[in-house]
Amino acid sequence: MTAVLVESGPDKGAIWHFGEPNQEQKALVAGNAWADLSHRGIISISGKDRLTWLHALTTQHVEKLEAGKWVEALILDVQGHVIDQLFLVDDGNTTWLHTENSRTQEILDYLNKMKFMLEVDVVDQSNDYAVLRAPGAADKFGGPYALVPRAELKETTEAFNKSHTQVGIWALEAERVASGRARLLFETDHKSIPNELGFLNNAVHMNKGCYRGQETVAKVFNLGQPPRRLVLLHLDGSMVAMPEHGAKLFFEDKEVGFIGTMARHYELGPIALAVVKRNLALDAVLIADGVAATQEELALR
Repeated sequence: MTAVLVESGPDKGAIWHFGEPNQEQKALVAGNAWADLSHRGIISISGKDRLTWLHALTTQHVEKLEAGKWVEALILDVQGHVIDQLFLVDDGNTTWLHTENSRTQEILDYLNKMKFMLEVDVVDQSNDYAVLRAPGAADKFGGPYALVPRAELKETTEAFNKSHTQVGIWALEAERVASGRARLLFETDHKSIPNELGFLNNAVHMNKGCYRGQETVAKVFNLGQPPRRLVLLHLDGSMVAMPEHGAKLFFEDKEVGFIGTMARHYELGPIALAVVKRNLALDAVLIADGVAATQEELALR
């Protein structure tokens, strides 16, 4: 297999596909595939206060996180805007998280700034550990994930390859878009709040104590009117060139949103996740870079 690499963006340098993206997607959906995500940032947090500390800093309820259970969490600013998206697991002694590589240093800086007198130790493990998308049916966080020491990476991937197909980012992103899961740096901008993007009850626990940005999340949830919403777009497949990330969406010459992630799905064809104004009619046909798109409502909270 000849690997084609991602040329730009947060996944730059990762494997895009191996020449047969449709077959890779089918293998992924069937639970018979794995993928190399070793380009993502890895952070470890040890110390007896780690879970109560992370519980207070993030949107997720992790105070009594069960060992081996992966969860998704966000870090918000004081206005409730999404700053970071984290995927966490605890092994009983250490909490591990993976995130966008470009955000790793800023997350480290923030966590170290918030340690105060607590017994926690925060370490960048990106050079020593890697995360893989392990074989199995997709879960609601984009996993299952496997955290592997880099010294054991070759052995682990060879074992996966004996009975499963390696796939690239193309397959993972097509599955994510079709499932309606928002991703940091793709469906987010400087104004994004969790209520707009389907993060409630997955990355945001609605029955936990105070965390930074909670007031905005609770207020918008109670009012039931986030300013924007996440939708799945079905793009005109007769067009060769497709809109890229950040392309503006228009309805009758009025800008109404932007494209987050565009993907070519093996069954649905060209699709995209987009963030649009809340009051935009669901049957409105949109235009992005000259390509027509119809909307499909996502079952999100």
